[in-house]
Amino acid sequence: MSKYQSIAVIYGSDSSEWEVSCRSGEFVASRIDADNYDVFEIFARFGKWQLVACRKRGAMRVTFPQEARPEVDKNDFSVSVLGEKVKFDYAYVVQHGAPGENGQLEGYLEMLSIPYSTCSSFVSAISFDKYACKCCIREQNVVKCAPDAFVRRGMDLEAFAKGPAAGLKYPLFVKPTQGGSSFGVTMVKEPEELIPAINYAFSEDPTVLVEEGLHGREFTCAAYFDGSSVKALPVIEIVSDNEYFDYDAKYNGHSKEICPAPIDQACSQMIQNTTCEIYSRMGCKGVVRIDYINTEDGLYFLEINTIPGMTSASLVPKMVRAAGLDVTDFLTTIIENS
Repeated sequence: MSKYQSIAVIYGSDSSEWEVSCRSGEFVASRIDADNYDVFEIFARFGKWQLVACRKRGAMRVTFPQEARPEVDKNDFSVSVLGEKVKFDYAYVVQHGAPGENGQLEGYLEMLSIPYSTCSSFVSAISFDKYACKCCIREQNVVKCAPDAFVRRGMDLEAFAKGPAAGLKYPLFVKPTQGGSSFGVTMVKEPEELIPAINYAFSEDPTVLVEEGLHGREFTCAAYFDGSSVKALPVIEIVSDNEYFDYDAKYNGHSKEICPAPIDQACSQMIQNTTCEIYSRMGCKGVVRIDYINTEDGLYFLEINTIPGMTSASLVPKMVRAAGLDVTDFLTTIIENS
């Protein structure tokens, strides 16, 4: 017997990742168990939340034309559809970027006491900010972190380049502290490229992380809670055709995502154990993917993805399949245990 009846899958976002979010959300909605749940797809962007489709148990998916999409009532997280008022009792959040990944949406759901699939608003806010997250991870002492420097819009960039950033070894990666899919990210090879790269990152966020580049193999691993313990999925190695795993490599087929990664059991176990340890220490919930670079000097943390991509070609579904799990059953596990 399921704990929930009406599942709202929330996708779209206020960030540059909104289109990827839609693809992820549509995939998740299509794979949620149609025998156990009523599924309602909500497109949410810049405060406008509309029902785009729904699928009742045992029935076909019904879509609504853009001009006739029912509005979600944010007072009680409900919608009036086909002559019936439906109050959602669970939210599966698939918003990449704000407001889903930075904790704002989770805060709203917490105030209404509505269960949801992702990390808490507090954990989401920390994890989404790359600098805050690295500071927290560094204190945990379970994985290495690359040297970095932090800069905020309005600071003297010339002084920053000559001061905090001067001790970093090139190449550098300049990243907005909040955001994903490599929007606003630049690989900087020469000092004169640094300030333009920072200004470019400011187009995505007012705070920027400048980080030493690492030489090694890139891996990613996801963890989730199955009701009794934290479990890790198989490790994936990412081999980019480009200089690094940028937007083009991620979404335009210019990378190889090898699952399971061609590494020995000891290395795989080390990455999985580290992922589970970070998941537990950070207080994560749902399915979370963590990215790493493995160098001669050891394993380095890159970032946490509290709402990882969930299209049919995304990394987590690949891991789920490689683990011999059914995607629908996996989503049920997330829904019933988060």
